[in-house]
Amino acid sequence: MGNSLKSASFLMESRLAEAARGNAVALYELGVAYSTGSNGVEVDLIEAHKWFNLAALNGNRKGQQCRAEIADEMTAREIAEAQRQARAWLASTVARAA
Repeated sequence: MGNSLKSASFLMESRLAEAARGNAVALYELGVAYSTGSNGVEVDLIEAHKWFNLAALNGNRKGQQCRAEIADEMTAREIAEAQRQARAWLASTVARAA
């Protein structure tokens, strides 16, 4: 694994850890990574929508805007899947915190 791949992987892991603590900026940055295919991840609009949705739920206005923008490029089924994944992620983080 190259150094840039290692640093991208570490960055994503640290963002996930921050996201699990409800950090809206980290949630937004995960959405950006998946919507642009940066930090060693493939473009995945469902994943991006999930993270932007979670960021928006935590009060991040940019997350709200980006969620709306990528939703225009998604099918209703993809949006429903992203929302399902966001709910599942919320439920799992609440369970871990308890």
